[in-house]
Amino acid sequence: MYVIMTDSCCDLKAETAAELGLTVLPLRLELDGESFRNQLDGREISFPDFYARVRAGSCPVTSAVNVGEFEEAMEPVLAAGNDVLCLCFSSALSTTYQSAVIAAGELSEKFPERKIFVVDTLCASLGQGLLVWLCAQEQKKGRSIEEVRDFAEETKGNICHWFTVDDLNHLKRGGRVSAAAAFFGTMLAVKPVLRVDGQGRLIPTEKRRGRRASLTALMDHMAETVTDPGTVFISHGDCLADAELVAGEIRRRFQTPEVYINYIGPVIGSHAGPGTVALFFIGKQR
Repeated sequence: MYVIMTDSCCDLKAETAAELGLTVLPLRLELDGESFRNQLDGREISFPDFYARVRAGSCPVTSAVNVGEFEEAMEPVLAAGNDVLCLCFSSALSTTYQSAVIAAGELSEKFPERKIFVVDTLCASLGQGLLVWLCAQEQKKGRSIEEVRDFAEETKGNICHWFTVDDLNHLKRGGRVSAAAAFFGTMLAVKPVLRVDGQGRLIPTEKRRGRRASLTALMDHMAETVTDPGTVFISHGDCLADAELVAGEIRRRFQTPEVYINYIGPVIGSHAGPGTVALFFIGKQR
């Protein structure tokens, strides 16, 4: 037996994580002098409340899962005679993966008979969620922990991430665009289209004039590389109507029967901001 473990930057719905039998460790954020864990069900801070505070001018600060938290989560699983496959938020965007690796190394000495594998997904938000979901499907098929680890490593480079943001100033604070670009882009209603590359980094790719054009760009990029149009995930920064607009167009353009939609959680939302729409699918390459 083995447990699939991940972190809350997967942005899956809490009920999905429960159905898949996942163990999910929350990242944290500081907001208006308070500390919150980014729980998938939003029980410490709801997603609408978080985005309302950011829109009102609050500036959250985020932190990764630390080594001790991974040890606390992994040890009872190992002590019960189970192995652990941990699928972590991109190492290019967080130290969460490094913390998991350190915890796994320390616990391997204490439980030498157990297997602990840690995978750097190089994914974010529902891109990570999509990879975790796919791995859980392989686990359901009876695949061994080694087989699912190998599947994750082989598949992660095909999890395509495309997204657009509504307000460039959030990316400016994170150093993704310059102050001048943010100022003039906002003045000119320029919306950047970004992707996560094969090294798990956020890469500005192009600019579109206007919101609708930037949303259409996500689908245009999907058309270029998609290999499985039946499996599509969308996350959003408190802009469900825009996410549903993209989902409807995807159903029309690609005959996708169902599109999985959920919020971008507060940790990633702290950097992307309200109004972000992100599209994830399986493609030839990122």
